[in-house]
Amino acid sequence: MADLSAYLNSLTTAEARFVQTNADGSTATGRLILQRPYRARFEYDPPDQNLVLASGRMVAIFDAKSNQPPEQYPLARTPLNLILGPKIDLGSSAMVASHGEVAGMTHVLAQDPKHPDYGTIELVFSPAPVALTQWIITDDMGGQTEVTLSPMLTGGTYPNSLFSIEAETNRRGVQN
Repeated sequence: MADLSAYLNSLTTAEARFVQTNADGSTATGRLILQRPYRARFEYDPPDQNLVLASGRMVAIFDAKSNQPPEQYPLARTPLNLILGPKIDLGSSAMVASHGEVAGMTHVLAQDPKHPDYGTIELVFSPAPVALTQWIITDDMGGQTEVTLSPMLTGGTYPNSLFSIEAETNRRGVQN
């Protein structure tokens, strides 16, 4: 677990393409940008153009078909909080519910031990070199969203505005 924690903690910035499979079987593709701690941007490819932003302690979901402000949730109430936090220690944390190996890949199932009702995140890592390749989020209603990542490019530089809910709301011209 120490090598997985070290890997996650080393991801200060990362970018990858993703394929997302939703609970209803629909799929979407896009680009993920991480800037730890507490920041992630999921940009969906056209025609979708939805956006999910983790910014500070909030997650905002922008629906491209709506002229409404984004739905917002505390990051701490989502399983993403477990990989976006400032210090990840899978070995000594009560957040790891289980772990094991399947077909050469390491699977780690994690949840907030104080709030298991918030859902879980199953992280899937490739071996040597260790790399995050997938995660599966199970929400509080039992629905699963699977995100498969292309190899991550690390060390990029991204402007703070890329993770700003307010800036994105203004850019989209969303009315409050």
